[in-house]
Amino acid sequence: MYIGRFAPSPTGPLHFGSLVAAVASYCEAKTHHGKWLLRMEDLDKPREVKGAANTILKQLVAFGFEWDDAIVYQSQRAELYAEALTLLKNQQLVYPCTCTRKEIADSSTHIGIEGAVYPGTCLSHALKENAAVAWRIKTPNQTLCFNDAVQGKICQNLHQDIGDFILKRADGLFAYQLAVVVDDAAQGITHIVRGADLLDSTLRQIYLQQMLHYQTPHYAHLPVACNAAGEKLSKQTLAAPINTENAAYHLFQSLQFLGQTPPSSLQFETHQNIWQWAISHWQLAKVANCKSQIIQIQ
Repeated sequence: MYIGRFAPSPTGPLHFGSLVAAVASYCEAKTHHGKWLLRMEDLDKPREVKGAANTILKQLVAFGFEWDDAIVYQSQRAELYAEALTLLKNQQLVYPCTCTRKEIADSSTHIGIEGAVYPGTCLSHALKENAAVAWRIKTPNQTLCFNDAVQGKICQNLHQDIGDFILKRADGLFAYQLAVVVDDAAQGITHIVRGADLLDSTLRQIYLQQMLHYQTPHYAHLPVACNAAGEKLSKQTLAAPINTENAAYHLFQSLQFLGQTPPSSLQFETHQNIWQWAISHWQLAKVANCKSQIIQIQ
């Protein structure tokens, strides 16, 4: 059975870029007569905006989304993440690290996809496990690839492009990469449809799935919505929250962004009629094979 999901972070209300990901993942799940699950990725409490989770739920309801099963909150699942980390410890795949960002920047010998690549300073040190250490996973010095349903074949050498990455932070919070892998497996997610801003994280997640002996879902990474300056719509770029009073138009606009060519009359229809058209006409193959697109928000 097809099981998809939408997993927003409550760092603010949903904006148009978030809506695009929700619409695409919803249509893809419903077209395959599958489930669409909702997960609130509220793991990073320092970044969470008070009340944002409830605002997101109200926005989704206003746009006519209907999720299956109970909502999952990452903040309530630390025990699952700890169990996964223990499994990796037992395989001697992870090690404690005390390096600061400055120390990494000063000691790194090359720049990777996300900046200075961690040089493995603590890998050979016999550090004692304590509450003040981060935990990193050893990465293989080999090229890993996967086939994305939108972006095509994607390859990375995790050791060279990323380096040994953090699974649990020194402040005690579990990292996104571990949490999302554990949750996708626990919820039985078979297909992941999300923005291309997460494309560079995918091979890290696939590697973790392999080390934890999980099934790897199918992936489809959508072009992210950008403003006229080419900046991804986000809280940092002051993207406006989607206006629920203009929900029909924004649903129509999302379908246009996703290459689905809805008839212009559809923007004046009810939510139910828009969703009926969207699900019956949905084709993932029509989504543009690019990592970003500019959108004029009205």
